[in-house]
Amino acid sequence: MTPPPASQALSPRSDSRVADDLLRPLFHTSSRFYMIVAALGIVVLAGGAAWMYQLTHGIGVAGIRRPVFWGFYITNFVFWIGISHAGTLISAILRLSNATWRRPIMRGAEAITVFALLIGAMFPVIHLGRPWLAFWLFPYPGERGLWPNFRSPLLWDFFAINTYLIGSTLFLALPMVPDLALVRDCAHGWRRKMYGALALGWRGTPREWNRLETAMHIMAIVILPVAVSVHTIVSFDFSMTPVPMWRSTIFGPYFVAGAIFSGIAALIVAMAIVRRALHLEDYLRPLHFDNLGKLLLVMSLLWTYFVFAERLTIWYGNEPSEMAVFWATQRGAYAPLFWTMVACNVLVPFPLLAIGRLRTITGTVVASATVIVGMWLERFLIIVPSLGHKFLPYSWGTYRPTWVEITITAATFAAMALLYVLFSKLVPIVSIWELKAGGRMAASGAPRREGPR
Repeated sequence: MTPPPASQALSPRSDSRVADDLLRPLFHTSSRFYMIVAALGIVVLAGGAAWMYQLTHGIGVAGIRRPVFWGFYITNFVFWIGISHAGTLISAILRLSNATWRRPIMRGAEAITVFALLIGAMFPVIHLGRPWLAFWLFPYPGERGLWPNFRSPLLWDFFAINTYLIGSTLFLALPMVPDLALVRDCAHGWRRKMYGALALGWRGTPREWNRLETAMHIMAIVILPVAVSVHTIVSFDFSMTPVPMWRSTIFGPYFVAGAIFSGIAALIVAMAIVRRALHLEDYLRPLHFDNLGKLLLVMSLLWTYFVFAERLTIWYGNEPSEMAVFWATQRGAYAPLFWTMVACNVLVPFPLLAIGRLRTITGTVVASATVIVGMWLERFLIIVPSLGHKFLPYSWGTYRPTWVEITITAATFAAMALLYVLFSKLVPIVSIWELKAGGRMAASGAPRREGPR
């Protein structure tokens, strides 16, 4: 495939104009910014109040009942850990493949990863009901007996997610240092001191550029298996449990494919909002949405294959306990959610992404928004119907979320948006130094060199 021309992938503006455009949101604040922050903050506070209500009145205020002990909270946990694959994994692949068009989207993508991991990691704590007793889960040698133990997939989640969070934070922070130094040099007063501390004494010497390039290359290689392992391990929470429709060897790649699918969709929606709000039309260009739309189409087809393969195996296996869950989702109580999921993940995105003239910025964003809805429903349909239809019919039950769970769920989406808004106010959402380096390389035809020497 021929790389896109620099005129399509990178802004044709001068270095000074690029810096002015991308630093302007940091130093000029409109009233609209405060209104957005206030609105999102109110929703987040409402979620915090709902959690406090749960802490004071007990976990019974949630809709979690026997036999469905996992509901919205674990659905959100799996969903947000999947969204985290939007940034670091995609960014690492594009960096290693030296894709020219990657430069304007990488920082925003990497920020999504860190914020989604932070939000997702909260839900096991919320689900505990009594988080002050969380130490009961720790596998003290010789104290807790056989349970819990280091062989539990739940403990693997802890180590995998924390490793991914630390690696993703470094992957986001390291390439921000040159831009933070640029902000430091343009700022005054307390801002200059703050950005000076964050810039870590960066001076832009050839030695510093060489070290940064080497560090980013190593991090990109290391973070790839870590990112893939995270959602594979999350899938083990289900596939290693004797519950109908969870005992599947396909869950590892199925969960990873779904995570990348939802992550790309989240990245596209975030890019579109940032592009419109910060007037970055010259930097986040139609080419970026077109390329990400193609990736989204590929992941939609891959996700469809995994869903078909999973359900085909269950259908011809014809095991009664699994068929009960199968028919409950196909034509039973969960059928409306299942077919809505299919429409959101396949029927709507496919024509918008497969037909070239429909794969516009608007079409790609609409497809991505439906995918986000569809993937949340998919996580819900993996968890709740299987728990509600165990092996013996007398133990079957239903799940109805309460206002507490709905409010906390809405608050997490608001928290994600709020963190992203604040991040774009504190740090250039598009990497300035990478845009400049890419523009100079495209103009000179020189081989790849990340920063000035």
